[in-house]
Amino acid sequence: MELNDETLRFIREHCKDDVRNLALQAPKYPNVDMPVALTQIAGRQSAAEKMPSWYAEEGILYPRHLPLEQCSSEATARYKASIIPESSSAALTDLTGGFGIDCAFLSPKFHHVTYVERQEALCEIASHNFPLLGLNHIWIENKDSIRHLQEMSSVDWIFIDPARRDGHGGKTVAIADCEPNVAELEPLLLEKAQHIMMKLSPMLDLSLAIQDLNHVQEAHIISVNNECKELLLILAHDSIAAENIPIHCINLQTKDGSSIEKTGQFFTFTREQELSSPSEYTDTLDKYLYEPNASILKAGAFRNIAYRYKIKKLHPNSHLYTSNALIENFPGRSFRITNMCTLNKKELKTVLGDIKKANITVRNFPSSVAELRKRIKLGEGGNVYLFATTLNNERKVLIRCEKIDSIN
Repeated sequence: MELNDETLRFIREHCKDDVRNLALQAPKYPNVDMPVALTQIAGRQSAAEKMPSWYAEEGILYPRHLPLEQCSSEATARYKASIIPESSSAALTDLTGGFGIDCAFLSPKFHHVTYVERQEALCEIASHNFPLLGLNHIWIENKDSIRHLQEMSSVDWIFIDPARRDGHGGKTVAIADCEPNVAELEPLLLEKAQHIMMKLSPMLDLSLAIQDLNHVQEAHIISVNNECKELLLILAHDSIAAENIPIHCINLQTKDGSSIEKTGQFFTFTREQELSSPSEYTDTLDKYLYEPNASILKAGAFRNIAYRYKIKKLHPNSHLYTSNALIENFPGRSFRITNMCTLNKKELKTVLGDIKKANITVRNFPSSVAELRKRIKLGEGGNVYLFATTLNNERKVLIRCEKIDSIN
């Protein structure tokens, strides 16, 4: 993609401006390739938070909105690279290259990398960006991924990120609805590589994914700042019983889109451990309240986390926990309980009468956040946290808390 001098100058001068307003000014700049300029400005603005090290490179080219929306963040791409053993540094094939974020961050672990992408425009962008980033060992193939898989020589690792949208732009959550269907491709993938790294939608049901695939070795549920972003599966030739597959629950803490704090953010369990873990339920509250992070909740480690940290669960379906001693570095949010009440008007006035706003979370409660906020007449925000939930004796309560500052 070649940009003329006027277009490059326009991009530099307007890199922080509102793209919609710039589009209205197109007639004033007849020598500027406005569609391209607007795509680059919008892309760079998105990259500032999502991929800060690429944002720092002024010459990086960006694709249209959808590939940029679907690509990994720098934080999750760095995490993927961290789980590749150094001993595997031979050859990698990325069958679904896209914008190239994952390929770029995985590539330093390998001597030879092949990026495969059927969209010619994305291949042109990758051809421009990779050398700019010093990644000269990536070979670019503008080809259909399945055709390339059928024809390729064996490699150590294959990375695949199947499309998770249907032809009308709707999101798909089942492996069978992804393109390509990785369950059908599993035998061929393992014929061509020793290990497969498969990125899937965080909306996908993990148990069903493991059921649909026969050679899952480990699962990683990756959240960034407590928002679930990706489900990552590692496949290899050995077979592991589904109940013994390690499930890694990751919550990456970032400040600039790329840095990662690891303390207290990793929790690993198996389905067998979850099923065999005893869990103590309670009708009353202790001093502290805990809410596991998004990855743990997605994974369903509800009993095992209670057993591991020796904390009591409020209700089988509430997924909130309590203890008298503070648990340091709990993998989630920790709170100091200051009061509790039911929805009785008199109790509400006593417990909440001194505040006008609060952060409200609903767990196993018959009202939504919006309905509850309207009923108790509290605005959003502030330093007070309210959890609407159900105790083990089926009592519906509001728990008033103060957040305990930590990396969580």
